[in-house]
Amino acid sequence: MSEYIDERTFVELFSPGQRVYVGAYTNEPNGLIDIIAADGKCAAGVTFIQQPLVINARDLSDLAPEAQMLTFFMTPVLKEGFAAGRVRYVPMQMRAVHDYIEQSEPDIALLQVAKDINGELRFGPAVDFVQAALDGAKQVVFQVNPDMTAPLGSLPVDMQAPYLMVEVSSDPLLLPIAKVDETSQAIGDLVASIVRDGDCLQTGVGAVPAAILSGLGDRNDLGFHGGLIDDGVMQLAIDGNLSGTSKAIDTGKHVTGIALGSEGLLDWLAQESNVVFRSANYTHEVSVIRQLDNFVSINSAVEIDLFGQVNAEMTGGRQISGTGGSVDFMRASKASKGGRSIVAMSATARRGEVSRIVPRVEIVTALRTDVDIVVTEFGIARLRDTPLENRARQLIDIAHPDFRDQLEDELKTVLKS
Repeated sequence: MSEYIDERTFVELFSPGQRVYVGAYTNEPNGLIDIIAADGKCAAGVTFIQQPLVINARDLSDLAPEAQMLTFFMTPVLKEGFAAGRVRYVPMQMRAVHDYIEQSEPDIALLQVAKDINGELRFGPAVDFVQAALDGAKQVVFQVNPDMTAPLGSLPVDMQAPYLMVEVSSDPLLLPIAKVDETSQAIGDLVASIVRDGDCLQTGVGAVPAAILSGLGDRNDLGFHGGLIDDGVMQLAIDGNLSGTSKAIDTGKHVTGIALGSEGLLDWLAQESNVVFRSANYTHEVSVIRQLDNFVSINSAVEIDLFGQVNAEMTGGRQISGTGGSVDFMRASKASKGGRSIVAMSATARRGEVSRIVPRVEIVTALRTDVDIVVTEFGIARLRDTPLENRARQLIDIAHPDFRDQLEDELKTVLKS
């Protein structure tokens, strides 16, 4: 039976050497983290495990003396801790992270829950690793947040399980809607031209995904199955373009692990039962996605090379993000009948000074055998089943014109070798 505890009892749960999993994204239990930070000593010698995003503003290794943090995704706030050796980065894809968290059996898991509109306790708008934490952790503590309304389609809390709960308020975490510039709109228009009626989509967040989704207003019977949902997906559902009726499984439902977006998105999710939240062992699982015909995965990258290899996590020798879930979805799309995966990115970086189509990527996130379609503002390259020289020339054709001659010279060197 679950029970409420006070803050003093909560801080007494910690001891040196423990491994503590902490939920993240829009469901980070900031109220519990605030209690740990205010105490200053209770988490001394603890290793925190988390996969954060830029909206998660704390380096957990800085909460107490000799604390450490193990992460699967780097953000700017972790840079100092990483340099000091307090933060350790593990490259791992989303589907594998779920199993790692469960199998590593954390001593404690810190998660956030809230009441839905009917008064039932549910997890907040990010459940990607929730089931792994519930199944693997020796002790689970919930922040019960009275200032949040849980999504109607999120996982319910089993009140008969021996969970501990602390009622503490914290503001919902929001992600501003991205502004679409001219380049993003051009990329979005090209990607939208690839999407057909009845396709089942997976997208990310940012200006390019926003442009893509806004360009699908004349499509019908679209589905959604992905790692995250945002305001653009919400608008397609409200407008009737996204119905899920063509999906062989979860028919009529929009499946996600995370919601990232505005207050309006969270308000909509509080009322919308057709958005179903599932853990990463479902959202990123190939055996599930292969049952969805015409699955279209859309992700971005830092750079892609003439072999078709993708770097989505490093630049200038710095780890700036993580492997994430893009490769899970790329590979799953190939198991889907009619499936496609798209890497959508601008052709240049640093205000046009650097080409993002390069001779060799700095590090390989996605293998050349994973990559299917690449889109920049200059066109579409279809790499699946194409020979080496053909794929390289297609990529050069969608590079910025200022860099094409240089890439042609590099291609000659590649072909000679």
